[in-house]
Amino acid sequence: MMQFACPLAFAALLLPLIVWYAVPAAKGLHGDALRVPFLRDLAKINLKSGSIWGGLSADNAKLFSPVRLAVYLIYALVITALARPQWVGEPVRVHNFSRDILLVMDISTSMEEPDFTLNGRPVSRLSAVKKVAGEFIDKRGEDRIGLVLFGTRAYLQAPITFDKAAVKQILYAMQAGMAGNSTAIGDALGLALKSLKDSGNLDKKIIILLTDGENNDGSVTLPQAVKLAKEAGVKIYTIGVGGDGSDFASFFGLRMGVGGVDEAGLRQIARDTEGTYFRAKNTASLQKVYAAIDELEPTENEDTFVQEVREFYYIPLLAALALAAFLVLLKRRADNV
Repeated sequence: MMQFACPLAFAALLLPLIVWYAVPAAKGLHGDALRVPFLRDLAKINLKSGSIWGGLSADNAKLFSPVRLAVYLIYALVITALARPQWVGEPVRVHNFSRDILLVMDISTSMEEPDFTLNGRPVSRLSAVKKVAGEFIDKRGEDRIGLVLFGTRAYLQAPITFDKAAVKQILYAMQAGMAGNSTAIGDALGLALKSLKDSGNLDKKIIILLTDGENNDGSVTLPQAVKLAKEAGVKIYTIGVGGDGSDFASFFGLRMGVGGVDEAGLRQIARDTEGTYFRAKNTASLQKVYAAIDELEPTENEDTFVQEVREFYYIPLLAALALAAFLVLLKRRADNV
């Protein structure tokens, strides 16, 4: 659809006519002159006998001479360029995103503990986390999602992205123990904060920390991680999964002691960063936790519409320049004759 961005500019087209009729002609510029009383009649005869302005008065012939009309056309073209003719395309829907959410998940060997259930069958904590977290990712609309996995060391497995399918694929492929046996929560939070900082300048950045243990490894302490989060304005939700402590069978059939969740530490992290601490001892409670976080952090993003706009002001402007150049050439040619 064609339109003009500044249609009021066309009001300037009347300016030359207003000046012509409203401003009186200057007097005394030509000095003495010989009065020829029959000049008006002579002009009428000349106009009627073959002039393209036949039927017009001599005064109007001055106003509507070809040169004056060409100059006025140049002026009109310049005004048209100032009005900015443009083509506007059809509205196109653009999806907005409201948050960067980084899932920070404990994959230490203790996450193998089979104290959760799926479809009535016992499963490991990690298996339940995969399913519930995957469902959470699907509900997050146009938010960007990332994934940090940690054990003895922390790894950024999926940088912040819109590609939720890729994040879920990495999520489903993770295995307990692949990052080590201990729990470096501080390092994981530090890595997550760095990733969020590098992802852009969104106002709402969130970390969801899930672990079944306590910070017992790594170089970054929990107070240090909390301080960095507060400085960056990042809210941290913490989730403690599993029981208070138990034994479980490893791959080699050995019984291994599992320490309980550091609820005090996780609660402190959440409180200091304006987040919330949750406790999940089974699959049902874990689902409620992610549902609660989903409600606490609604997407609230509305799609916007944009339209492609192509400017065509240069067409009348180039036409005005070409016509002006043509008049200059005619003037030079007439002067040389």
